[in-house]
Amino acid sequence: MSELRFSAKNDEGTHLLLHDSQGAEFSLRISDTLRAMVNQPRLASVPEQESETISVKEIQRRLRAGELPDQLARENNVSLEKIERFSGPIVQERIYIIDQAQQIPVRKEGAREAVTLLGVVVSRLAPRNIDSADLSWTTWRHEDGTWTLELHYPNSTGHGVAQWSFDPTRRLLFSLDENARWMMGDEP
Repeated sequence: MSELRFSAKNDEGTHLLLHDSQGAEFSLRISDTLRAMVNQPRLASVPEQESETISVKEIQRRLRAGELPDQLARENNVSLEKIERFSGPIVQERIYIIDQAQQIPVRKEGAREAVTLLGVVVSRLAPRNIDSADLSWTTWRHEDGTWTLELHYPNSTGHGVAQWSFDPTRRLLFSLDENARWMMGDEP
């Protein structure tokens, strides 16, 4: 497959003039489809010349803090592919933290085993016909080493959000908002 390079636009502005490495010229009509494809946010966010404006350490720090890869790429004039290349370990770490937080015992009922955060959340949402597959968890780390754990779940108004603070070193979990307190059965 030959690579074509842009040369110019025709006088009427209806066609792009292209050429290949052998000098052969081609004409491409500027259709509405082509115009829409070129104006997509994904293409607009990828710079033509990538400059090294952000270190790998900074990429990972900001991803760990919850920034989105496409936002990070746009703000720092780097390709999304570069950001994604270094995001794997961070994604795995965030999944691990979510799993650890979900397994924290939050309530002990009588002689039975303690109920975990995930168990409490599922038991609170099950009577509302919300399945655990409908839950979406995310997390991000703060400078002090604690994490915010955020749950998105469907409810009567569309979707609800509950947040907890999680300290993986001390294995402590605290409700940060009214929805999280309700899930835990805490008083407002």
